[in-house]
Amino acid sequence: MPGPDTGFIRRFFQLESAGGILLILAAALALLMANSPLEHIYALLLQTPMEISVGDFSIDKPLLLWINDGLMAVFFFLIGLELKRELIEGELSQRSQVILPGLGAIGGMIVPALIYVAFNWDDPEALKGWAIPAATDIAFALGVLSLLGSRVPRSAKVFLTSLAIFDDIGAILIIAFFYTDNISMFALSMATGCVLVLSIMKVAGVEHRRAYFAVGMVMWASLLKSGVHATLAGVVLAFFIPMYTRRDPEFSPLKKLERDLHPTVTYLILPLFAFANAGVDFASADERYFLHDVPLGIALGLFVGNQVGIFSLCWLGVRLGLVKLPKGMSWLVMYGVAVICGIGFTMSLFIGSLAFEETGVDRFFDERVGILIGSILSGVVGYGVLRFALRQPAGPPSGAADSG
Repeated sequence: MPGPDTGFIRRFFQLESAGGILLILAAALALLMANSPLEHIYALLLQTPMEISVGDFSIDKPLLLWINDGLMAVFFFLIGLELKRELIEGELSQRSQVILPGLGAIGGMIVPALIYVAFNWDDPEALKGWAIPAATDIAFALGVLSLLGSRVPRSAKVFLTSLAIFDDIGAILIIAFFYTDNISMFALSMATGCVLVLSIMKVAGVEHRRAYFAVGMVMWASLLKSGVHATLAGVVLAFFIPMYTRRDPEFSPLKKLERDLHPTVTYLILPLFAFANAGVDFASADERYFLHDVPLGIALGLFVGNQVGIFSLCWLGVRLGLVKLPKGMSWLVMYGVAVICGIGFTMSLFIGSLAFEETGVDRFFDERVGILIGSILSGVVGYGVLRFALRQPAGPPSGAADSG
């Protein structure tokens, strides 16, 4: 019979907010180590060299980049699986369910980016971080919603999840087109060949996941060497995983894989990523660390830009009659969800690592400061708004369009 500790652990991992809590704990541990006598151990750990060699082919990177380029490819693979499922038979398969979160996602990417650019217009180096505030951390955002319990209408969770999926699509496209190094055409042609092989396997009806994984590993290594970010291999591979099998139409390899991967990504990969990337050293910081246009632009982009962009485009869509406010949601609940979408922790840190190459650039600003401040403000204020809003009865779903 399991002891009380085992029961507590089981109950903890059954919580909707468990993933968000682990992310917070991992980030807090990183901050503690980076600002204590353990700082040199933290730095040495992340810079530990790791190499894989096969003949003349080798991949030699520090532990930090193995986490960011390797483990995060699994995270993007899971995003791809969720996206494919939603497009085929989920919320995104219905046009009426797509318009509102799509509008919100557009506003939540454009306005934060514009705020950041306004702060850093005259600094070409700083402009590389324009996409950092244009991201939403779905684990943290849903974690905040779960703290409010059953009072949160299902429509709010569906809206937030759908918006985050669109946001992930935008982030994937941004990484693919704007954050690439010098392109190696040979390595890129190898990756393209892998996509061709995957296409042939799909048409031929290959259903064994290991075959897809084998080609996916080659594609990941090729992209890693090509200059195109290797995590994109995860998204591409996900779209070739069969939704259902011909032998058993009721069995879904994609859904099973999604269920199997979700705990690993939520409870291991994302906390490891947070630990490896959130260690901001405040000990040697001066006012420039906080007041530089980069962290200011990120913090305001996340906290102000997301709520303004998401809420205003959703309001405009309802006013123009393109869509109705979802059942059970008032405008105040919509606003609270828009504020929570300013929590950009995981994806913002990831894009920041690509924009400024955390491991090699010496600078007196740190974009992680802005990410932490903007995300904390968004989480706290959004929780407060929703806590207040959910004490009030929700307005009718279509009346808001008429009353303005």
